[in-house]
Amino acid sequence: MGLTAARTKTAAPRREMPKSRGGRPTKTAAIERDQRLIEVATRLFLDRGFEATSLDAVAEAARVSKPTVYSRYGDKRGLFAAVLRREIARWLAPLSAAAETQLSSDSDISVEQRLVEIGREMLSFTCGPDAVAFSRMMTSQAINFPEVAKLGKEEGWLKAVATTARFFDHLVAQGALDVEDTTIAAEVFLDFVVGHTHRMATFGTTLELKSAEKRMRTAIKLFLAGALGPADRARDAAKGPPRRRSSR
Repeated sequence: MGLTAARTKTAAPRREMPKSRGGRPTKTAAIERDQRLIEVATRLFLDRGFEATSLDAVAEAARVSKPTVYSRYGDKRGLFAAVLRREIARWLAPLSAAAETQLSSDSDISVEQRLVEIGREMLSFTCGPDAVAFSRMMTSQAINFPEVAKLGKEEGWLKAVATTARFFDHLVAQGALDVEDTTIAAEVFLDFVVGHTHRMATFGTTLELKSAEKRMRTAIKLFLAGALGPADRARDAAKGPPRRRSSR
């Protein structure tokens, strides 16, 4: 996905919006205008990157007046935040849908397979090209604009954790999972399953779906079993390593 500036095109004539008696756009027209602005801004941010995208360019491409864009979003950070909020909602929707599907699925399906299905959905949307591109932009702008990082955390990470934790609550209630804090368990699960793969994709490493799924399945097995494995092994580990016999 290129982040270089797109070729300049001849601006299309500005679209006339239906207006109310007071001269203002109707509510429906205003909603359509905002949706069009966000769609255009999303495309420009993805094509050009944050720095090379201007509000003037968005206004021209969306065929609305510049004062309208500035009054609606204030500045480029406000527009980027609106785009990011919408994109995060789109990324989280498959996770929520997958969790709801697994909650209503046949109880004969193993917990491991349920988590695999959720993991697949997470890999598909967190490691997709658009998600990776926005992740890079958030990282590059987080130091100068900490509110962008805060938005990504609160609207993205924390909501993903909460959705996963609710699913774990259900498994605990069924007796299928035994954890004391489902929020911490959800954080560990998300980092285990997609954290590494998402980071590698953000760094520009080519994503191979077959190896990503293999890693996901192994991570889920480790998550379910625990690093120490069976309870008797955990008790042995608590006692410390076996003493070595002294050589004579």
